[in-house]
Amino acid sequence: MPETAKRTRRWVLLGGGAAAAAGFAIREYRLIPQDYAGGQLSVAEAHAQALAGDILLVDIRTPREWKSTGVGQAATPLDMRRDDFVQALTQLVGGDTATPVALICARGVRSARLSNHLTEAGFSNIIDVPEGMLGSAAGPGWVRAGLPVDRYTGDIG
Repeated sequence: MPETAKRTRRWVLLGGGAAAAAGFAIREYRLIPQDYAGGQLSVAEAHAQALAGDILLVDIRTPREWKSTGVGQAATPLDMRRDDFVQALTQLVGGDTATPVALICARGVRSARLSNHLTEAGFSNIIDVPEGMLGSAAGPGWVRAGLPVDRYTGDIG
């Protein structure tokens, strides 16, 4: 094999290995929730407190996810990708940023990140539900725990 072909092959292998390592690192980053110093609730506690009116439980997933699994009973769906998410949440709590708000996503990653963001934005009583709807290292999640869900009938646009 000519020397230039060997060098080209070596660079292709190194580049492929680097791309695989970068992909793995990005995947792990997306699956590992940030630390959140605020409160946390299990899915069962979040459900009970939402039913009792003690917290506002907000499902921050996407309409496609709501359509797939349903929305946890007593949860309010509010897509975290909305440009006006903070304003919409402020409106949901009637302007009272001290209202207890629990956030749930699929596996607790997005809810932890958003909990930190909302705390920085001035909300003083944000609670994370780290199990999520589908389960995580924190627990089985809403669906596998057998908690009730409401069918989502809105647009998935």
